Amino acid sequence: METIATRLAILPFPEIDPVIFTIGPFAVRWYGLAYVAGILLGWLYARRMVQNASLWRNNAPAFNLLQLDDFLLWAAGGIVLGGRIGYILFYDLDTVLANPIRAIQVWNGGMSFHGGLLGTTLAMIVFARKNAIPLWSLFDVVAAVVPIGLFFGRIANFINAELWGRLSSMPWAVVFPTGGPFARHPSQLYEAALEGLLLLVVLAYFVYRRKALKIPGLVTGIFVCGYAASRIFVEFFREPDAQIGYLAGGWLTMGMVLSLPMALAGIWAIARARRAAAAA
Repeated sequence: METIATRLAILPFPEIDPVIFTIGPFAVRWYGLAYVAGILLGWLYARRMVQNASLWRNNAPAFNLLQLDDFLLWAAGGIVLGGRIGYILFYDLDTVLANPIRAIQVWNGGMSFHGGLLGTTLAMIVFARKNAIPLWSLFDVVAAVVPIGLFFGRIANFINAELWGRLSSMPWAVVFPTGGPFARHPSQLYEAALEGLLLLVVLAYFVYRRKALKIPGLVTGIFVCGYAASRIFVEFFREPDAQIGYLAGGWLTMGMVLSLPMALAGIWAIARARRAAAAA
């Protein structure tokens, strides 16, 4: 039965199959394609930064293209393993303990950005030490390209009709096929715009106009603060995970709790970078 909220929704949900095509038992999904696109386009963008010597202190990139290419596999492993393990630990542990096979069903739950960040950070630390690369410079390049992956990931969330927003009467509200007969905020698109496009532009400004790569750690701090602020803001429009709900006060969510330490870490990273630059 049509509701008032349903009639207010004028943005129809696109009928896009989450599965692009199948080859026998193998299914290619938009979700997986989003990860591939994010990693590959991020890698190409990172190569452009490394090739542009004028962006770096003393016009000397902190590492070379071969080292960056070698890191691609490490980054992919950190993103996928960290993202999935993080989702299980932060959002779905009880369900996975009851049904362990769910741990590998990435289409049935998903990935955690915070877990992916921790996994990629660990990969960067190990790789930088193994290859004698300045760690903060590697952090900076990766941070500058991460919004590309975030953008594609959130678009995939929208296509999958998952992680939708709270009830809304706004004219752009959407009735998701998995969200009941109610109009909701397309919070995935809000995140794609803020965590993806806007943050990408802001970081590009600092990299190319302010030459922020010359101050190792500055781009990293700006990214971490920018993501945390964007995520906390969107959490006010996003429906919390059903298995967790609100943590307190009818508004506090797990996404906010996980993002607050990120904001503090980002502020610390910016301050540390500026102190180091002033002392150099």
